[in-house]
Amino acid sequence: MEVMDQRRNEIVEFVNENQTVTFTQLKEKFPSVSEMTLRTDLKYLDQAKRIVRIHGGAKSMDVVSGNDDVLKLRYGRNVNEKKEIAQKALSFVEPAKTIFVDSGSTTTMLAHVLNNQNNIFYTSGLTCAIEMAKLSKSKVFVTGGNLNMQSFSVNGMDGLRCLEKVNFDVAFIGVTRYAKDTGFTCESLEDCELKRKAIERSKKVIVLMDSSKVERKGTYTICDLDQVDVLISDSLLSDSFKQECEKRGLSVY
Repeated sequence: MEVMDQRRNEIVEFVNENQTVTFTQLKEKFPSVSEMTLRTDLKYLDQAKRIVRIHGGAKSMDVVSGNDDVLKLRYGRNVNEKKEIAQKALSFVEPAKTIFVDSGSTTTMLAHVLNNQNNIFYTSGLTCAIEMAKLSKSKVFVTGGNLNMQSFSVNGMDGLRCLEKVNFDVAFIGVTRYAKDTGFTCESLEDCELKRKAIERSKKVIVLMDSSKVERKGTYTICDLDQVDVLISDSLLSDSFKQECEKRGLSVY
């Protein structure tokens, strides 16, 4: 069951990253999986509303839905784990601090539960900014730049210039995956550069990552364990990974 669930999660990620994939691309991506099993997986994921089956392949839910109900889409995967992570992260949001909140579904969940207090927030996530709009006592800034329709983030030179001017007390960084030889990664070079700049400008770096992303290689390396102060995850995080983090000086929650 665990292998099947992991494979199906990987199929969803592959479809989301590419927006639309053919069945041939899926077979190339999962060469050891039979065609019958892949078709069964696609049928299950379509019924679960995690992807949309089309003739000859599959499409991302984000592509099919466009911008409608965007917050529901961002919350839709591993929602219980993200709620757990957001509640843990909330204790690190102290009043009167200047805080960077990265783009992503888990950081959006954090933005959803933020207390209305006198913070200065900068965010590259449009869904985070929408959630922060209710914070009347906080100042909220959105970094400028190009719009990434897949991550609902903004990035590029305008965003980098914006962050150059700010000294952050805390940065909450979202990541796509972690593997020992690649570190924390994401799938957009422009998003990666913005995350790196936020890390560079912050006193404390906190990575928010659910346990399903461990031991999975990504494309662009954001940072390694040594550049992070705190890792916040869910209760399913393996003991071996916790021990690896603690050996490298991270506090794990």
